[in-house]
Amino acid sequence: MDMDHDMGMAAPPPSTMVMMKRRHFMHMTFFWGTKSEVLFDQWPGDSRGMYALALLFVFVMSFLVEWLSHTRFMKPGSNKLSAGLCQTVLHLLRVGLAYLVMLALMSFNAGVFLMAVLGHALGFFFFGSRAFAKPHSDKRYDDLPPMSC
Repeated sequence: MDMDHDMGMAAPPPSTMVMMKRRHFMHMTFFWGTKSEVLFDQWPGDSRGMYALALLFVFVMSFLVEWLSHTRFMKPGSNKLSAGLCQTVLHLLRVGLAYLVMLALMSFNAGVFLMAVLGHALGFFFFGSRAFAKPHSDKRYDDLPPMSC
């Protein structure tokens, strides 16, 4: 047996070698650039327009997380069961969107990061800060508790 030549390992079949050429490089540090994959395989691809759409998508998702966190959907005194179901659906949407934003950030694209932070910041400014608060707003009746870390 010729152990010096192949170290006991067989060469991969040709079909595997073709698949190896298709593998994508995944960044593990922040980078700038429009050639990235955000959430889905080969999306946005090489198109600058699709990259801009991906950035807008991340911005809107993070903005919606803040909107869901700070908006009152139910009236005080509503049916407990329907209120509990509504809270559960709102929580499901908020957590689902927050996880999608987190997964988008795992692309390590600096533009995606900035859009996520900007979306959360503007969402908080419009819905969570005192800038647009109603004079008699009582925060004890928010539909959802704050996101836990």
